[in-house]
Amino acid sequence: MLRSGLILKIQNKYTSLRLNDIENIVDLFFKKIFLALQNNQNIEIRNFGTFSKKINKEKYVRNPKTNKKIFKVASNKIHFKIGKILHQRINKDIHLNNE
Repeated sequence: MLRSGLILKIQNKYTSLRLNDIENIVDLFFKKIFLALQNNQNIEIRNFGTFSKKINKEKYVRNPKTNKKIFKVASNKIHFKIGKILHQRINKDIHLNNE
């Protein structure tokens, strides 16, 4: 789902809110997540999952085409661990189809 689709779904459900207000709420939500990750904090959304920042160590990697060694500097990545209830909801249809 795109950001614009999320905003439209919220607008359809809560018709009393203006579009600009919904956009500001969505932007603020993502900004808070970004700032928390930037400050090495974990974000836990109950029944959904947890976002955390992990560090990829610096290392030598090999270019498979030329077989040349290249030094890759350390970088950050975002790790998401799915929550138990979200995992159950996603897999509920799969389990019903297999039985």
